Amino acid sequence: MLYALFQSLKGFDFPGSNLMGYLTFRTGVSFTLAMLIALFAGKYIIRRLQMMQVGEVVRNLGLEGQMKKTGTPTMGGILIIISIIVPALLIGNLSNIYMILMIIATLWMGAIGFLDDYRKLKYHNKDGLKGKYKITGQVGLGLLVGITMWLSPDIVVRKNIEVENVYSHQIEIVHLTENVKTPATTIPFVKNNNFNYEWLTSWIDNPHIAETLGWIVFVFVVIFVVTAVSNGANLTDGLDGLCAGTSATIGLALAVMAYLGGNVIYATYLNIMYIPGSEELAVYAGAFLGALIGFLWYNAFPAQVFMGDTGSLTLGGILAVFAILIRKELLIPLLCLVFFIEDLSVIMQVLYFKFTKKKYGEGRRIFKMTPLHHHFQKDADPAMKVLWPYPARGIAEPKIVTRFWIVSLLLATLTFVTLKIR
Repeated sequence: MLYALFQSLKGFDFPGSNLMGYLTFRTGVSFTLAMLIALFAGKYIIRRLQMMQVGEVVRNLGLEGQMKKTGTPTMGGILIIISIIVPALLIGNLSNIYMILMIIATLWMGAIGFLDDYRKLKYHNKDGLKGKYKITGQVGLGLLVGITMWLSPDIVVRKNIEVENVYSHQIEIVHLTENVKTPATTIPFVKNNNFNYEWLTSWIDNPHIAETLGWIVFVFVVIFVVTAVSNGANLTDGLDGLCAGTSATIGLALAVMAYLGGNVIYATYLNIMYIPGSEELAVYAGAFLGALIGFLWYNAFPAQVFMGDTGSLTLGGILAVFAILIRKELLIPLLCLVFFIEDLSVIMQVLYFKFTKKKYGEGRRIFKMTPLHHHFQKDADPAMKVLWPYPARGIAEPKIVTRFWIVSLLLATLTFVTLKIR
């Protein structure tokens, strides 16, 4: 809104109207505004949640300090969503398809998370929204994003290729001059870091059918990524500040990638795909990071408010869609490895328990408790048959959270490194 207003004032030589034309300025303003909204609106929202008795339902799992969290206001994800949406609407270019999709993804996943939290609070249990409804919502968002990227004429790329200079005989990076509509993405360890989903269907003789099937494969990948990352973020939200801090690190890495990939000069220098228009996502990323840092003011140990599924499902959905829009979805297994390990720990625990129960008549466990962060928090029990009982004594919650943040930062760094290994 403000962006459009200042753009219209350019012809009147209004003081400061040109500032809104600078991406870095708008990103900084978006970050600052989001953080201030989270900081100043946080107290009011927490107070309102307390008055409404929107307290966390905590089951006694034998973890140190766990029962003290009973009654702590939840659904704090509302604060994160407001802090993101307001700057995005005010500072962002609302005619940009990438910004539009990110706003839709935020509200879409926020609505699913809100319904989940509402049912938990209404019925005073931890069941919430049935899994099939959550999956349906996540699949729906994946379909929307994937099909929009397929059909929208505004979502295009320019491929990067290597050519030999005829005079110096040096290899130079060149971006093709025309925008192309293609389900191409970034992949590490290969020349030019490009992978096209159409290559998977290139064995089909009819090029039109092969192209269509390539896009269909891409849409299925989008659905899987959105579902996996949002569920992974949801499982990671179990300790004070864990999900927010980890998501901020991942968001920062994606923000840098969006800025570099949306600038043809930097894209050429780094030999990465150029995505016209995607630079606008840096403004959204600024709001995302500002909102999370502001939220951490209240969510850091000991938490005054929990984000609930309203926040965790939304954060996962945002990171997934953001990565997909900048064609970095195949880097997510490394960048979001913390989320996937949390996911995998639960799956492994359930499968191993069922297998051992069928084989030995009693279920056994791989970890002391899942998701994985609770494994490090819980003391080992000699009576419990656990495949991996270490550490024997539980680690303090703040230390676990800090170490997960450090691991997340390391993974973000390695993600950038992989792009230079070809």
